[in-house]
Amino acid sequence: MNSPEFLSELQKTKQFTDKVIQQFGFFYNPDSEVNESIQLGLTRHKMLHGKRYCPCFFVTHTKEDRLCPCKPALAHEIPHEGHCHCGIYCSKEFIEASLSSKA
Repeated sequence: MNSPEFLSELQKTKQFTDKVIQQFGFFYNPDSEVNESIQLGLTRHKMLHGKRYCPCFFVTHTKEDRLCPCKPALAHEIPHEGHCHCGIYCSKEFIEASLSSKA
């Protein structure tokens, strides 16, 4: 995980997740460890499988595989639950509720 190739791909993954955040108006999870863990998993899948598959599910190389950001997250999880299954992408309402519950 500390190879120059992995670290380079990790930077690309961080740029990718930044772009998803901007494109869809999402927010990162307030827990930075969640974000880092998911970004590491996305990077591993990119290096192993050639695509950024959701790291929370096994890659089976079928149409059911979830590419980040996955359709269930965009269609249901984030709009209705406030965050995707992995927890990296969150709605504004989820962030506000999380912050107010800690206050």
